[in-house]
Amino acid sequence: MKRTARQKSEHLNFVTGLASGLVGGSILLYARRNAKQRIQDQEFLASQEIQPTTPATKQVPTIYVHGFRGGDYTTNKMVLSAQEATNADTYLKVIVDWKGRLSFEGTWSSGPNPLIQLVFSDKWMPTAQIVNWLDIALPKLKALFGFTEYNAVGHSLGATAWVMAEMRNYGISDFPKLNKLVLVAGPFDGVVAFGDWPNVNRFNRRGRPIIMNPRYLQMLLKRKKFPSNVSVLNIYGNVGDASNTDKYISVISAKSVRYLLEPIVKTFKEVEIWGQNAEHSKMHDNDNVLAMINHFLFGSLI
Repeated sequence: MKRTARQKSEHLNFVTGLASGLVGGSILLYARRNAKQRIQDQEFLASQEIQPTTPATKQVPTIYVHGFRGGDYTTNKMVLSAQEATNADTYLKVIVDWKGRLSFEGTWSSGPNPLIQLVFSDKWMPTAQIVNWLDIALPKLKALFGFTEYNAVGHSLGATAWVMAEMRNYGISDFPKLNKLVLVAGPFDGVVAFGDWPNVNRFNRRGRPIIMNPRYLQMLLKRKKFPSNVSVLNIYGNVGDASNTDKYISVISAKSVRYLLEPIVKTFKEVEIWGQNAEHSKMHDNDNVLAMINHFLFGSLI
């Protein structure tokens, strides 16, 4: 049966009203959540005796990020060694839950080089999800503490996530400006047995990997969106057996980031760690690695 013009009009009005109600409800819910988060932020800042304004002294924090199945234990030694290197008496732990909500432990430093340990409560997450959380956390931290520039350290998937997050947020004013980036054991072109196999992939004459997985190809196509005024340190491991891996990440996969970034960035330095302590899960606690990272980030202070 055909509907009359009036019935069609009533149906259209009903659908329009329903859509408006859903949109309005979503906006209201979003506003309430934002208001709740602002109250939590204000309570935190009040407890720390910090005002959410630009500090008199320029601050460039260093943000440490772990990878898959990681946690605060992944970057603890990194952060503690940085504390010693910069003579900082405190650091801030920022915990991101699965919804992207932030909670805080520790204290924000008033010095020029605050340290932030970013920890994800859901440790079973892919690179894309880490990038999503960085999209949320970085603008929030920038707004809370008033910094405009930062340094970053990433281990494993955290390293890949930093590169992808910078490409995604290229030119976005809410995202702080990256100065220095440290990549430790990053799986830029696959993980052993998951898109990569020991001694199978190789570089061509130009330094590009012959085999490129979808994520690497995605970064390659977007590499011009990586900020150019960044200094990069890439550290990778080789346990010294016939596999040419750190047990989980092949040397080729870890080094493949050079082809992506070296033509773009201000400086690019690469270091291979060799032997038993070059194993993937030992790299973040390796004393030689920590010394390299701190010298790269805080050389003038050490």
